[in-house]
Amino acid sequence: MRLLRYGVKGQEKPAILDDKEQIRDLSDIVTDLDSTTLSLELLTKLKELDLNTLPIIDKSVRIAPCVGKVGKFICIGLNYKEHAKETGANIPKEPIIFNKWTSAIIGANDNVLLPRGSTHTDWEVELGIVIGKEGKYLTEEDALSYVAGYCVVNDISEREYQSRRGGTWDKGKGCDTFGPIGPWLVTTDEITDPQKLELWLEVDGKRYQHGNTDDMIFTVKQIISYVSQFMSLQPGDIIATGTPPGVGLGIKPNPIYLKAGQTMRLGIEKLGIQQQKVISED
Repeated sequence: MRLLRYGVKGQEKPAILDDKEQIRDLSDIVTDLDSTTLSLELLTKLKELDLNTLPIIDKSVRIAPCVGKVGKFICIGLNYKEHAKETGANIPKEPIIFNKWTSAIIGANDNVLLPRGSTHTDWEVELGIVIGKEGKYLTEEDALSYVAGYCVVNDISEREYQSRRGGTWDKGKGCDTFGPIGPWLVTTDEITDPQKLELWLEVDGKRYQHGNTDDMIFTVKQIISYVSQFMSLQPGDIIATGTPPGVGLGIKPNPIYLKAGQTMRLGIEKLGIQQQKVISED
């Protein structure tokens, strides 16, 4: 299933895509797709629906973040071999964990705001894991059974804030609008192997990133298990799993960063496409 949320900010409603790419409203079935309603039991119920009986929603609606009321937005750094190489970093021996604040979350096609004075804002297409069942101290063998589905994440990053302003990476990762998720939450039955997905990103039509999740240093099940050793995971939590090479920071000899007026377009095989216009807060 391809689940989504639609509507203006603060009034989002749940929906599902049918086999003709039509948006079908789920409001009579569930109040929202968020941390209070999302569960593996709900997904089983939704799979049994006759989508032809559900109201059709006009495609001109805003596509909202695919999960609401996210509790934790966890990210894994330097998790693609080629990306680690382009940044000059050593291959991590254990997953690098950092956070994006939930206030960074926006819809897949919402505008991205450059923070005041920002000169080093960068792009990162990533596979996002959406948790569907509470768990802690999970084994790798059991990890995938806790997944509700997957989504596209753009882990937008202000590199100066991240690396030159002291402290941890978080202050460069969690600025407002720095976490587009969606357009869809694609359930696990649609994804045969999360380690065989192509992902890409373009800025103003030029392709900078093109990779495959088979280049991950730590796999999806390894990441879920590892993270769960340090915190419990709850339904609606999102884990972004790292980015392939081609980020602006890695361009030699002169890195390239986002500017107001540019457009990012990115996607992952089977998970849909995002598109954001970059605007300035100045």
